[in-house]
Amino acid sequence: MDTEPLPHPDCFQVQSALGWLELGNVAEARHELETISNQHGHHPDVLEMWWKIHAEEKDWPAALVCAEQVIAGVPERESGWIESAFALHELKRTPEAYERLARVVDRFPRAYLIPYNLACYQCQLGDRTEALRWLQRAVQAADVGTIRALALQDPDLAALRDDLDRLE
Repeated sequence: MDTEPLPHPDCFQVQSALGWLELGNVAEARHELETISNQHGHHPDVLEMWWKIHAEEKDWPAALVCAEQVIAGVPERESGWIESAFALHELKRTPEAYERLARVVDRFPRAYLIPYNLACYQCQLGDRTEALRWLQRAVQAADVGTIRALALQDPDLAALRDDLDRLE
């Protein structure tokens, strides 16, 4: 898989697609990506944008395929792992999502979303103690304010709301 920067004009199509997504227009975002050259259609930046579109559409099987293609081509890119696990979780395959991220958490020590998502998955699987341990590890990679703010809004962590003041 191509890991070089995405060349012009395809890089602009990805940026345009992101802009359309941020404006809430999935159809235009999809249209922008459909204009990318065949040569760069499987570039990780393009695949990640497709993941975002599929996620917005709640098409989790398609999102999972995109994320797995990123992992296969660029396993050192943390986003593929995070996005594939998230898609698995949305497909109600939370134990598998947990296992996928747990295998790579040490590979990405500064990626706070990995331990954060592991906390979400453990909370959903009913292990609040382990979920809090993962949240504490996320704090070490980010900061307590960021993690608390995310956790207070996250429905996957609702069972931990009363315990969030213990994070440090």
